[in-house]
Amino acid sequence: MPTPPTKLDSRLDQAIARLTAAAPHRDDGQPVVSVWLGDLTGRPRHEHDALAAHYAASTMKLPLVIAAFRRAIRGELDLATPVQVSGRFTSVLDGSPFSLDESDDQDPETWAAVGRTRTVAELAEAAIARSSNIATNLLIDVVGLDEVAEVLRIVGCSPATVVQRGIEDAAARAAGITNTVTAADLGLLMAAVGRREPALGGETVLAPVEQLLGRQEHLDQIPAGLPTGTPTASKSGWIPGVSHDVALVRPDGEQPFVLAVCTTVDLDETQAAALVAEIAREVWGAEHAAGEGRA
Repeated sequence: MPTPPTKLDSRLDQAIARLTAAAPHRDDGQPVVSVWLGDLTGRPRHEHDALAAHYAASTMKLPLVIAAFRRAIRGELDLATPVQVSGRFTSVLDGSPFSLDESDDQDPETWAAVGRTRTVAELAEAAIARSSNIATNLLIDVVGLDEVAEVLRIVGCSPATVVQRGIEDAAARAAGITNTVTAADLGLLMAAVGRREPALGGETVLAPVEQLLGRQEHLDQIPAGLPTGTPTASKSGWIPGVSHDVALVRPDGEQPFVLAVCTTVDLDETQAAALVAEIAREVWGAEHAAGEGRA
């Protein structure tokens, strides 16, 4: 028998429906807005279309970095190992070469190192903190996509969440090899970080990952919708028409929670980020209104 909706569910569903209705329709259909709110056990407190699959954008960097730290703790990878920096890569489809465009990246520091080296640790930092595409592809080559898939499996992600290729691998993309996520699965991943999931390596692996997520520089989505100064560790991702964020939130004096918002909407980058921030603001307000009602 389905669980009856709570006041929290009703308030959030109404707010999300209002915000979604205000977003312009896409050429390929209606906008899709997905929300997952839960605790660190991975138990949801609210879900809104949370199982819908979205193109992952840079949220795929979260399981990648977890995989890197897991391999390091197992002694298979040294975070201090230097990696040759190049903007040219090979497709997972057929080994054909492809290049990244520096102008589409947010990481001039790593691009400035082309022809020289950066350590695995520096690449992980750049992939999360600056959402670096070049660092991400270099890290995939070092860590391996099978290791990323194992992180998703351990956490219990659905088949809808996959990381199958590097960024801008056009040949693979044309063949249907892609990276997708759901809000629910992003929530499970971040909850595992927050509770220091033993199967992922516990404190040794996940405390540094959370610290790294706490240094993300792109804070215009979920963190922007929360009260100023609220501690967050987050990973966002965006391309035209897609804007996502997942955040581990540890409010002072309150229980931590995880919020994941995925949007596939026909908005520009600034407008889409503002939509995610407004959803986070509604979640915060609804959560605290519900808490006052229980007091």
